[in-house]
Amino acid sequence: MKHIITQASALAVVCAFLHTGSAIAQDPNAGRNLAANCFTCHGTGGNSVGGVPPSLAGRGSAELFQTMKDFQTGKRPATIMHQQAKGYTDEQLQAISAYLSQLKPAAPRVPSKASY
Repeated sequence: MKHIITQASALAVVCAFLHTGSAIAQDPNAGRNLAANCFTCHGTGGNSVGGVPPSLAGRGSAELFQTMKDFQTGKRPATIMHQQAKGYTDEQLQAISAYLSQLKPAAPRVPSKASY
């Protein structure tokens, strides 16, 4: 009897998950919210100043996703990106990549020189 209750509970959880789908797929702002972490280094809206680190806005979604996967696995060397990439699921990386690919790339900017 106890075994049947356990199986029924597990089945109910699986059915509930399949019915609701993933939270990321349901949240239209998920990609934007997750990508906000990228803007600290890669610039506002994914447009970096001076090109270092590289701008992300407007790059292909598949390219961005694969780059993050390469950081996750260590295939691509990095200073901190391998640590950042490991914090995301594939679904989250796809949402981030899709969002960044839709952003408009800005004209290259160079930092202004300080006046003395």
